[in-house]
Amino acid sequence: MDDHESASSWDERFASGEYPRDPEPSPVLCAYEPSIPDGRALDLATGTGRNALFLAAAGYDVDALDASSEGLRIVRERAAERGVGDRIETVHADATEYAFPTERYDLVTVSFYHTLDRFTDLRESLADGGYLFVEGHLRSAEPTPSGPSTDRYRFGSNELLRAGLGLTVLHYDETTEERPDDRRRATARLLARRSHGPRQSYPRRPEGR
Repeated sequence: MDDHESASSWDERFASGEYPRDPEPSPVLCAYEPSIPDGRALDLATGTGRNALFLAAAGYDVDALDASSEGLRIVRERAAERGVGDRIETVHADATEYAFPTERYDLVTVSFYHTLDRFTDLRESLADGGYLFVEGHLRSAEPTPSGPSTDRYRFGSNELLRAGLGLTVLHYDETTEERPDDRRRATARLLARRSHGPRQSYPRRPEGR
């Protein structure tokens, strides 16, 4: 999801087709996924399954969580179409109140849902060695019409990076991209791992990044 609108508002957007039925998964997540071990994943605020479907096809067992029942219906429908319905469990819940299980997930993904107030819970939901991927809209000095209408649900510069410093940061970037609909988007992306110590292993930088 791209904002903190009510579940009923998102139900209407999903049902009307205003929001894409099959949005592309994050290219950063796609690039690093081969170096992340398979296991159980959580796609928080999954919407219509941006990351959940990709991860299920890659071999993960995925909990796809969202407050919109219509979005989750589309996720289940898309999963069945792709033959990965047995790998996706939809979870109808409000991400602001959900009680995340501790040390449960090998990978947690969050795309375009501002969730700094749950960051500690997300870290604790990771198994030892588990990965956290978060991307979200940035506050920008230039007009960026894509995303929330106010800065309330946008990251400030380096805000997402600071939030991830309790983990081993493997990738971080802040970029502006031109989209096909001419709606410029400024985005922060973080990939981090729940691991400790001065000597660790690190994934190779994906080609082209």
